[in-house]
Amino acid sequence: MSSSEKSCKCGDYPLLKSIKNPVQIQALGKEEQLQLADELRQCIINTVSKGGGHLAPSLGVIELTIALFKCFDFDTDRIVWDVGHQAYAYKILTGRYENFHTLRHKDGISGFPRMAESPYDHFGVGHSSTSISAVLGMAVANDLDGGDRNCVAVIGDGSMTAGEAFEGLNQAGGMKRKMVVVLNDNEMSISANVGALSSFLSRKLSHPVLTRFKKDFEGLLKQIPKIGDDLAMYAKRGEDSFKSFFTPGMLFEALDFTYLGPIDGHNTEALIEVFEQVKKLDTPVLVHVLTTKGKGYAPAENNPTYFHGVGSFEPETGMAAKFKGGLPSYTEVFGKTLCKLAAKDDKIVAITAAMPEGTGTDCFREIFPDRFVDVGICEQHAVTFAAGLATMGYKPAVAIYSTFYQRAYDQIVHDVCLQNLNVNFFLDRGGLVGADGATHHGVFDMSFMRHIPNIICMAPKDESELARMVATAIDFDGPAAVRYPRGVGIGAVLEKDPSLLEIGEGELLRDGFDGLLITLGSRVWPAVEAVEELDDESGKSVAVFNARFLKPLPEKQILELAARFKRIVIVEENAKAGGFSSAVVELLVDSNAIDGHHIKRLGIPDRFIEHGTQKELREELGIDKNGMKKAMLELLNKE
Repeated sequence: MSSSEKSCKCGDYPLLKSIKNPVQIQALGKEEQLQLADELRQCIINTVSKGGGHLAPSLGVIELTIALFKCFDFDTDRIVWDVGHQAYAYKILTGRYENFHTLRHKDGISGFPRMAESPYDHFGVGHSSTSISAVLGMAVANDLDGGDRNCVAVIGDGSMTAGEAFEGLNQAGGMKRKMVVVLNDNEMSISANVGALSSFLSRKLSHPVLTRFKKDFEGLLKQIPKIGDDLAMYAKRGEDSFKSFFTPGMLFEALDFTYLGPIDGHNTEALIEVFEQVKKLDTPVLVHVLTTKGKGYAPAENNPTYFHGVGSFEPETGMAAKFKGGLPSYTEVFGKTLCKLAAKDDKIVAITAAMPEGTGTDCFREIFPDRFVDVGICEQHAVTFAAGLATMGYKPAVAIYSTFYQRAYDQIVHDVCLQNLNVNFFLDRGGLVGADGATHHGVFDMSFMRHIPNIICMAPKDESELARMVATAIDFDGPAAVRYPRGVGIGAVLEKDPSLLEIGEGELLRDGFDGLLITLGSRVWPAVEAVEELDDESGKSVAVFNARFLKPLPEKQILELAARFKRIVIVEENAKAGGFSSAVVELLVDSNAIDGHHIKRLGIPDRFIEHGTQKELREELGIDKNGMKKAMLELLNKE
């Protein structure tokens, strides 16, 4: 038995194992489609239970995925899965079944669609709401080429809350290019009667014969002298009013999309019927399908939020593995600290972008519901909304993952920092995040934050320092940012009332004679371990300085240390280009304090980092304890 058979239990999935090319799916009958759906669900559940992943979204689109393969040929047609949370079944059916057990493992397949991974991944994704714009670009290119490809975007109702999705819809409707948007709605509640009637109306009104009849009839009305245009307008208005009364399609029709739905997203035959009709339409079409997150797996259906992105769990019960040692995560420490501060300051308002649980603000939502706002997947709006609050004397705390803050860069610059408003940015998952990979690593925030005027930027060495930085940010009169890593702390004891830090002042954690290691954030305690081991193994005495602040740098302290030490290693869990180590070197150059120094910078190189565990990636990049030891020893041995 091969390793893939051992991991995936291929013998349990005979139909799945037999599919070598997705075109084979087109020949499957109804019973085989049901069997395929069941095998896909079991394969995804078993695989994700071992290594984690986005379970509930992928289970909810099994039938939809099969229907898409029944009606489209993605060797020539194009598809973009928005965000990519829903694409596991698609990956399995496009030649990656044998390797699916490597999902999200280092050197294995990605948890998101990636163009470099498969010719069937037509667009790389990981952040939401890009699918419609990308597919419109493909549709325009197809027309310019004189091709006849079908171009399909599959977008969730959550992703549809973001502005870019509507920018794409607006442009697509205006250009009237042939394309299909599948709106996967797994949250909206529509009663059975209304849903059935809406589905009936949409299917009948979208039939090709009736579509041509409507156009011909409209043309006939317009030919009637004097009143023709008015009659055509009233006829169209009557159809729209009748249809929108029973369906949620009015908005999409207003954007010049032909709206079809809602359709039962777990009824493969109904989906196939609609998609076959859609292929014959020469206009932008939106197909609204209703699905259930976690479909077919009771724990995920009952708790779709938890199983949206989950770690390892027991597939029979859905019970998750716990962190060893029971240490709190940085996310939890942030959330509890913010609640503690908010209990004493009614001007603090918490804001997040569709991730209260992920950012630790769910506890704030429970305790202070009137001062909590979840804006949906709208990072740009979140930042400007916070700016508006700040103009009225409030202290907004915006909690978003580092990788998603990238989407609000312009608002951070113009709406907050330019106006020097008291907005606090809390960047969760700063640094390497692990299995989600290149789209989710938070390794650019130091670089794009530090060059913006008026803002202060901090990174804690442990959970106690994080609590102090949260309090310092809230107390600071102006823009402030705190970035902290994914995972648990070291067990540092928290102060009952977090004391404030002196702005722009670091700490010398260990003195030495032979060299200096400068760092901040998640790399501080590994740096201390590195120099302690170096001392034991080689007798070399190395100082460790925790800068605490990326901006303003503790300039006086760094210059004093640089005057003492000529061998310096600077470490960060951020892109070296424009990051913390760049700031330190710039300080030394600008202060004419660089001559005679041997300096080594460790950080994220100028390339995108793939997925793997945090430990694996830090080791690979040389920013773990052993990497620091090696770099320092090499410097100390230089002539």
